[in-house]
Amino acid sequence: MKHHLFSYGTLQFKRVQIETYGRLLKGKKTILKGYKLGLIEIKNTSVIQKSGKKFHPIAIKSNNPNDKIEGILFEITEKELLKTDIYEVDDYKRVSEDFDPGIKAWIYVKK
Repeated sequence: MKHHLFSYGTLQFKRVQIETYGRLLKGKKTILKGYKLGLIEIKNTSVIQKSGKKFHPIAIKSNNPNDKIEGILFEITEKELLKTDIYEVDDYKRVSEDFDPGIKAWIYVKK
């Protein structure tokens, strides 16, 4: 089964994709409305090693239509979605959001 995944942060890095999925992902640029970006400190050393960053962006639902996050919409498999759940630390939760034109995608947002 194929899934859409919206990435606005470190999942766009080639190194993270190779180390998490064993391949480079293909995607297209898009915008998520009604969210703004914050930052969180990552404590998981494996995630820090993959991303090379201690602070990662985190999407926060604002419900303000003027707020938006630019990112990439990737197509991934069920197995890759489960690998993404492992990569994203406990500060994030996976939710489904609507994208234009009528595409539903998973996004990791602030718990």
